[in-house]
Amino acid sequence: MSWMDPAPEAVDLSEAITLSKDQLKVLRKGFDTFDTEKNGKITCANINIILDMLGHATDVGTVQKIVSEIDHQGTGTLSFEDFCTLASRFMTEEEEDSEAIKTELREAFRLYDKEGNGYITTEVLREILSELDNNMSDEELDQMIDEIDADGSGTVDFDEFMEVMTG
Repeated sequence: MSWMDPAPEAVDLSEAITLSKDQLKVLRKGFDTFDTEKNGKITCANINIILDMLGHATDVGTVQKIVSEIDHQGTGTLSFEDFCTLASRFMTEEEEDSEAIKTELREAFRLYDKEGNGYITTEVLREILSELDNNMSDEELDQMIDEIDADGSGTVDFDEFMEVMTG
């Protein structure tokens, strides 16, 4: 890259790592906040803070291990691209976890949707919710079900079920 080339765009980075443009935007904002000297580098000491701010709480040891893999020269700083490489590991794990949860919830939904209609009744949902939290009052259950079944159909499809279970 010559001095006249623009800064790396999302497209250039996505070839090396798999992050969406929205994720790259968020990472850029976090990176720029800590690039106080505006030299395109951040100190490795700030990485835990940035990841915590982005909702990826990590332990210092894990981050240091990954930094040592990425910071081959041992400079104690990372470029934006290096930072994205590091952050993508945490974001990918989170996406894999959410896919696993979705798969488990889909299986649970299928168990309750015995006829395979693509929905469960609000009565079945009431039973599920009361099993999950047996301290919930009838009024609280009614209120939750009214919110979930906004159209009053008496049924809940998988997307509505997923929303309830994942918040």
